[in-house]
Amino acid sequence: MAFHVEGLIAIIVFYLLILMVGIWAAWKTKNSGSSEERSEAIIVGGRDIGLLVGGFTMTATWVGGGYINGTAEAVYVPGYGLAWAQAPIGYSLSLVLGGLFFAKPMRSKGYVTMLDPFQQLYGKRMGGLIFIPALMGEMFWAAAIFSALGATISVIIDININISVIVSALIAILYTLVGGLYSVAYTDVVQLFCIFLGLWISVPFAMSHNAVADIGFTAVHKLFQDPWLGSLKSNEIYTWIDNFLLLMMGGIPWQAYFQRVLSSSSATYAQVLSFLAAFGCLLMALPAILIGAIGASTDWNKTTYGLPEPIERQEADMILPIVLQYLCPVYISFFGLGAVSAAVMSSADSSILSASSMFARNIYQLSFRQNASDREIVWVMRITVFLFGAAATAMALLAKSVYGLWYLSSDLVYIIIFPQLLCVLFIKGTNTYGAMMGYVLGLIFRITGGEPYLYLQPLILYPGHYRDEDGIYHQRFPFKTFAMFISFLTNISVSYVAKYLFESGSLPPKLDFLDAVVARHSEENMDKTILVKNENIKLDELAPVRPRQSLTLSSTFTNKEALLDIASSPEGSSTEDNLQ
Repeated sequence: MAFHVEGLIAIIVFYLLILMVGIWAAWKTKNSGSSEERSEAIIVGGRDIGLLVGGFTMTATWVGGGYINGTAEAVYVPGYGLAWAQAPIGYSLSLVLGGLFFAKPMRSKGYVTMLDPFQQLYGKRMGGLIFIPALMGEMFWAAAIFSALGATISVIIDININISVIVSALIAILYTLVGGLYSVAYTDVVQLFCIFLGLWISVPFAMSHNAVADIGFTAVHKLFQDPWLGSLKSNEIYTWIDNFLLLMMGGIPWQAYFQRVLSSSSATYAQVLSFLAAFGCLLMALPAILIGAIGASTDWNKTTYGLPEPIERQEADMILPIVLQYLCPVYISFFGLGAVSAAVMSSADSSILSASSMFARNIYQLSFRQNASDREIVWVMRITVFLFGAAATAMALLAKSVYGLWYLSSDLVYIIIFPQLLCVLFIKGTNTYGAMMGYVLGLIFRITGGEPYLYLQPLILYPGHYRDEDGIYHQRFPFKTFAMFISFLTNISVSYVAKYLFESGSLPPKLDFLDAVVARHSEENMDKTILVKNENIKLDELAPVRPRQSLTLSSTFTNKEALLDIASSPEGSSTEDNLQ
């Protein structure tokens, strides 16, 4: 394959556009708000993200290079097809569920990151444990995106994949470093517009190529390969359900999603943006589905790509750039591929920012440096954006099983963080003891279920398991969802047992070593059945606290919207007098 100058120019133009928008958004951030609010402006954009920008950036929570390329690949691969392209429906429903049940309680309490409610209710130790799978998910997701991006660019201009990964990562890190959420949000607008325009322009040209058969015929009839609609065998139903539930419910507890929720100007806005993004996810998947169908309907021997076909060359994951490269005119191909390549970063940048936000606020500030200045937190975020971005880039270049690692880490998000989030928001009475036991058991049941992508053999063989030709066991039983329910029920049951044992006097208060049920200096039970130490985050959401430059833990989680509601209510004055 020759070096394509036109492709290089297209990439440079799109990358410069993204970079300029990111730098402009960074300038906008710098000139908004006071210096005391700088760190919060970086994390949640000053909580003034509008409907248009918010809708685009919420859609970009999941719609990026991995989403587009993955959907096209699933439709193209023989034996899978559209029936197994679960991401569009799964992630759309996750956004709907997030908007219906999770966006309002998270935004109305004025949290800054997804980990805030965990540290508020369970303490800093549990917050640190929850941070581990959350960080793994974000980092491996960014690494997988960079890896796919490098492969896509290598198709366009035939340059070394390492160079393309490093340059792309540097651009994403640069504008995220200087602008935070504003840069991520405004570049998302440009990137999603590029994806939509670039793909829809390419589809008619690819479909009209003389090597492409009628996709309506190949949807249900075998021509060059199995029908692209796909099929679902009876022994695969439970695996399909397990994966679908993982996407639908496991797609909720991600900082990349809640960063958008918490940046909304109100709780109602956060819900509306979630619903708009759900529609956006479906809409953005349509051209990718069509491109996958076109790939499955192509006689590749009639193209310059030739034989063997992409699936035989193990290039099925590259079907989208291959279709654009070989089935479209040159100028259309470079426009579409350039747009998609630049747009791949729309998910990677938010993952890097999410990881650095959680570390700077929940680990560095709330656990170690509670009186850290705002300037110090900003610099910690900048340093961690660079470090996490560099780590994701290194994994994309060096790790051979980036996708396998991401699959495993996303499973941990579903199995560990999702049930904990349900408990912390909706189940009254859970405490740190239940949370820790649920965390540990969920982790054990997931790891012992094995992971074929990492050649990790299972220790527990569930009903319906089978062994492939490489000797690796696969589970047909929905063990991921089973592990999630184990974690959820363990949290509730252990919490209630611990609460009963301490409150009934069966166990002396001194054994409450986590201070999760009995307070050290008080016999009063709080309404969430948890009393925490002074060094933990207090649940005084209704206490009026004046904002200060150096935040303490008690003022960090003050619910300002609740204060406004109290002040405007008839009982507001008496409640405030009682608190004082």
